[in-house]
Amino acid sequence: MEYKKLSIKQWALEDRPREKLLQKGISSLSDAEIIAILIGSGTRQLSAVELAKNILHSAKNRLDELARLNVTDLTKIKGIGEAKAINIVVALELGRRRKLSETFVNPKITSSKDVANIFTPKLSDLLHEEFWILLLNRSNSVIDTIKISQGGVSGTVIDTKLILKPAIDKLASSVILCHNHPSGNLKPSGEDIKVTEKAKNAAELMDIKIIDHLIISNLGYFSFLDEGLL
Repeated sequence: MEYKKLSIKQWALEDRPREKLLQKGISSLSDAEIIAILIGSGTRQLSAVELAKNILHSAKNRLDELARLNVTDLTKIKGIGEAKAINIVVALELGRRRKLSETFVNPKITSSKDVANIFTPKLSDLLHEEFWILLLNRSNSVIDTIKISQGGVSGTVIDTKLILKPAIDKLASSVILCHNHPSGNLKPSGEDIKVTEKAKNAAELMDIKIIDHLIISNLGYFSFLDEGLL
């Protein structure tokens, strides 16, 4: 017997993504089913869910990898036009902004994990390097987060004066340095160590402490303080 390929409309009611969401809730949906709702439709050859599975496959079946793709990257996938690509990019950006808005619910720093929770949404999916600082008051509450510089894939230039000026202007008692490694490698480079030491020595002259330096990637984070480098 020859079986005919079924469209989503011919699936059992509980297996259609939109109907499944309404009947069982959003948590019942797989990543592919959620993406299928975002893109709205498939192609003549593929259902929306099957196309969504292809999208996930192109990102190694990882949402963090998918978040690193832009509209141009997504439109290289067969069946994904500009409109579908924009829907995916916008949805992932909204999720990233939600994570950012949650980080300051309790803006007191007690560990490197607290710092990572603030910067991971900002930096983990970037394809270029950025250097940020976190300014703290005497009770280790966050005063502000400030981007100091932005570079390319392999690095960014750091000027110690740019680190200290906002710390002085905002009367910070301590500063935490943070930058990302787009390559995923969490090991600090010789330049990372040099910048940290230089900033620490300069800050001490202003009675400001550099208490940690975090390296962020999509694989996790590295803390100079936790590893005994500060």
